[in-house]
Amino acid sequence: MANLIRRAGRLPLSGKIGLALVLFWIVVAVIGPWIAPYPPGSFVNQEVFAGSSSAYWLGSDFLGRDVLSRLLSGARFTVGLSAIAVAIAASIGTGLALTAAVGPRWLDELLSRAMDTLISIPSKIFALVLVAAFGSSLVLLTTIIAITYVPGNFRIARSLAVGLAKLDYVEVARARGEGRLHLALVEVLPNMIKPLFADIGLRFVFIVLLLSGLSFLGLGLQPPDADLGSLVRENTSGLAEGALAIIAPAVAIASLTVGVNLLIDAATQGKAE
Repeated sequence: MANLIRRAGRLPLSGKIGLALVLFWIVVAVIGPWIAPYPPGSFVNQEVFAGSSSAYWLGSDFLGRDVLSRLLSGARFTVGLSAIAVAIAASIGTGLALTAAVGPRWLDELLSRAMDTLISIPSKIFALVLVAAFGSSLVLLTTIIAITYVPGNFRIARSLAVGLAKLDYVEVARARGEGRLHLALVEVLPNMIKPLFADIGLRFVFIVLLLSGLSFLGLGLQPPDADLGSLVRENTSGLAEGALAIIAPAVAIASLTVGVNLLIDAATQGKAE
């Protein structure tokens, strides 16, 4: 813990801002529903698109529901689903990349060509087609978004793994009879963790934007559940009025993605230096 605090203290100002934003949204995702002043689906105000007040800090939405309560609840879905999806994508992509790096040449070619085929399909179109075909339940939506970003993670992880697999210490391990599983998990994987973390952070941002985009189009989470993208979509009629009901979730999405980007940039620059 002390080591993490020291590293955070050495971050540049942009990195500290990014870290603060990321930690803020993690805390909101964890405890948000418990600190919400009203149940997210309750109609608590007779005035729609009401402005900020002492009773409703972020006003009310198009049905008179408390925007702050819905924002605190929606952040859990956006952050939680994106984190789970990026973990699945990174696990599958990195696992396949390690298999390709230490496996026979034909397997590397097979996996690489398969991933090249998938990555040639635009991610948003691919996700839209799958969601439209199979539905948008929590499990299916998370799985579909994760599969969408497996090829990109595979390409980054494979390029790292193939380079490491040719180094002398891996050849020595291979010469002393170590199996492919040992080579992949003990010799190669630990030395590609740091670059992978930067890629995982970027993919988290892409997934947040993809999930929000799907929800905005009505193909994401379905009522009564709502993520930040859903909150923007359902309150578009208040855009002309500049209602907080549409501004607040849009700012939330922007601050989350900008925070992650700032943190990744600062951490990467720090490693380079």
